[in-house]
Amino acid sequence: MLRLLANGAIFLLQFVFARSILLMNLYLMRHANAGLRRENPILDVKRALVKEGKDQCMLMARMLSGMKVQFDVIVSSPLKRALQTAQFVGTEMGYDAKVEVSPALAPDADFAAFQQLIDHYADREDVLMVGHNPNLFKFLGRLITGNGGAGVRMRKGSVARIALDKHPPMLQWLIDPRMARNLYASVAKSSRSKTSRK
Repeated sequence: MLRLLANGAIFLLQFVFARSILLMNLYLMRHANAGLRRENPILDVKRALVKEGKDQCMLMARMLSGMKVQFDVIVSSPLKRALQTAQFVGTEMGYDAKVEVSPALAPDADFAAFQQLIDHYADREDVLMVGHNPNLFKFLGRLITGNGGAGVRMRKGSVARIALDKHPPMLQWLIDPRMARNLYASVAKSSRSKTSRK
């Protein structure tokens, strides 16, 4: 009986330790451009992406695909602009599952709810979460410093990759649509130069 209890305690400790080390690559994305904020909060919740925002989604999806990123799950804020961003990016990347919706990514969400959301998907390797500023960059800062001391700017359509297996979690990269456009332009320019020499 004592041995059974000891084995049970060891198993429990191993389970707790395994849960505390997340092997997840978390991708945080700020929703793409949805035009100007509306004064009426009911109308603002329904604000959709504008053409530039849809273009940002396609650009960022191509960039992520070029980096060989494949998401196990995509989770979005319930607001229309975030949900559209998640759906456009997912579709462009060949993501077949339904985009999941969580209030933990809404503009009024707190860090505790966000942390619970991360824990909920702890068994997934690559997770995209689409939300809003200012809480998204605050969540990012708190994740990578433990106290929220980092000021990380996230433009509309930006994607940040955070390795959660590091202590504290490590920001590996942050790419915004402007940077992605410049990278594509420089790659296209250098490939034209090579082909014109032949």
